[in-house]
Amino acid sequence: MNQAGKGVLLITGASRGIGAATALLAAARGYAVGVNYRNDDRAAQAVVRQIGQGGGRAVALQADVAREQEVLDMFDACAHRLGAITGLVNNAGILERQSTLAAMEMDRIRRVFDTNVFGTMLCAREAVRRMATSAGGSGGGIVNVSSAASRLGSPGEYVDYAAAKGAVDTFTIGLAKEVAADGIRVNAVRPGFIETGIHASGGEPNRIDRVKAGIPLQRGGRPGEVAEAILWLLSPGSSYTTGSFIDVSGGK
Repeated sequence: MNQAGKGVLLITGASRGIGAATALLAAARGYAVGVNYRNDDRAAQAVVRQIGQGGGRAVALQADVAREQEVLDMFDACAHRLGAITGLVNNAGILERQSTLAAMEMDRIRRVFDTNVFGTMLCAREAVRRMATSAGGSGGGIVNVSSAASRLGSPGEYVDYAAAKGAVDTFTIGLAKEVAADGIRVNAVRPGFIETGIHASGGEPNRIDRVKAGIPLQRGGRPGEVAEAILWLLSPGSSYTTGSFIDVSGGK
């Protein structure tokens, strides 16, 4: 059941996995939700329908976060259809097939950074422009979805992805300090091995089964467990927390 309205939350990459779980949980807790997707309209609309069936408000918003004009249009559409944005979850991210650096083409590395780094920065910029108290906004929160890969490096698999998420970590720290006086808190979650479709994108859909013995909790995580951490970072309960990270990684 939807609770009293808490504001408008835009979630990128929200048609599946962690993004979809966050959208559903946010709506259940009273947020109106902008459900961003790049390609899968059907999956995004399914998330929107599920939110509506629970008494919440949500709209599907198509945009490639690496394309500036599409991001501008997405933010405008979200504000027009739901109201002034009060929170952003930078969840959209891509992972390419497992590879060593020596075998990577430069086009692949650019794609990974375009979405995971530049897309995150672009969406954060637009959120800040709208939420900053110095610009007439009412403040708000940004949560960047990083990865345990930023700490572990992902050698032999995805050093490009790990490096991109390391950039997101540094960006989180710097932006948090930059916009604190404008009433905006910026934090990040760093998921570990979570049971989503991203592993299939890397060419190993059963990757968690292979690695779970090396995870202290002996299992992969669930998208909803990451969503809980994200929603806490957006909540009044974390009102003195900014520039911080929550590792949702089973102890690894």
